[in-house]
Amino acid sequence: MPEPLPPGGPVLDRDEVDARWTDVWRPEQVAERLSGVSTPWCVAAGWALDLFRGEQSRLHDDLEIAVPSAGFPEIRTPFGEFAFDAVGSGRVWPDAGAEALEATHQTWLRDPSNGRFLLDVFREPHMGDTWICRRDERIRLPYAEIIEHTADGIPYLIPELVLLFKAKATRPKDQADFASVLPLLRRSRRDLLRSWLRSVHPGHSWLAA
Repeated sequence: MPEPLPPGGPVLDRDEVDARWTDVWRPEQVAERLSGVSTPWCVAAGWALDLFRGEQSRLHDDLEIAVPSAGFPEIRTPFGEFAFDAVGSGRVWPDAGAEALEATHQTWLRDPSNGRFLLDVFREPHMGDTWICRRDERIRLPYAEIIEHTADGIPYLIPELVLLFKAKATRPKDQADFASVLPLLRRSRRDLLRSWLRSVHPGHSWLAA
């Protein structure tokens, strides 16, 4: 269970946040930084779908990666000149300490020289080498089964799990991603996505597709 949110943490202003995501990194920049780490990590969300497609399909407001929570200290090391801010419930804890990290799962990498955000790191629940879905802990898979790689070696989350997470909000870009990626999924991937949607979002409109 997440820890209670710590005191402090300024409320995020949406317009200010959007203005500070103008220098977002690309997947290859992060992969270069993390080339020597042993902790499993992968590009998530919209960028993961583009890595699966093999081409960039649209502009991305940010770049998200997922890492096992216990491996975050190793992931953090290659970014020593930057700051990590914990984010949760519409608030941010700059240069997050242990208390804020325990209470949140989202972390933004910030350039202290200009305040720009560069990368969004999700610290995911897990048991050893087994990933646990934070939307439904019954969904548990070895990291080796949820991470695939591009020809250049960039790790990305399998598309059926990306779409499962996108199903919660179903924003226009999420709907567009679903419509464009679904035809690329072989039947076994569709079957997995269907079973997970039934578990996490029963009755979801995507099930009909």
